[in-house]
Amino acid sequence: MRIARVVQCGLLAIAGGLCSTAAWSEIVVIVSANAPVTALSVAQVSDIFLCKTSNFPDGAAVVPIDQADGSAIRQEFYAKATGKSPELLKAYWSKLIFTGQGEPPREMADSEKIKKLVAHNRNYIGYIDNSAVDASVKTVFTVRQLIGR
Repeated sequence: MRIARVVQCGLLAIAGGLCSTAAWSEIVVIVSANAPVTALSVAQVSDIFLCKTSNFPDGAAVVPIDQADGSAIRQEFYAKATGKSPELLKAYWSKLIFTGQGEPPREMADSEKIKKLVAHNRNYIGYIDNSAVDASVKTVFTVRQLIGR
């Protein structure tokens, strides 16, 4: 009985640690450090990544870059920035592709690859884990803002 209690307490401590780590994780929307864009609203971010607009607010062309399909960061980003679950997002893109009205953003394997691509093109925009941000890119929106943490 005592061993079971110790194991239970240990598991709760581990789970608590994982939860607190996740609570501090932020997803940020980035552009090149040389891009003129300094900030975007949630509506602008949503419109860009759902390909409802093909321009930044200043009129410059924008090219959204997605994380890999099925990744946790992609699911969290779309849930919070667009309100769409993976299933709704799949249906959304299927409809646009079928009707010839659009195609989903290009995918990259991870935050580092997205950061490198975005850093070298003023028209690209992507989302990555905040811990991957460096001087080559700038944050124009933080997904954490949406959930009031």
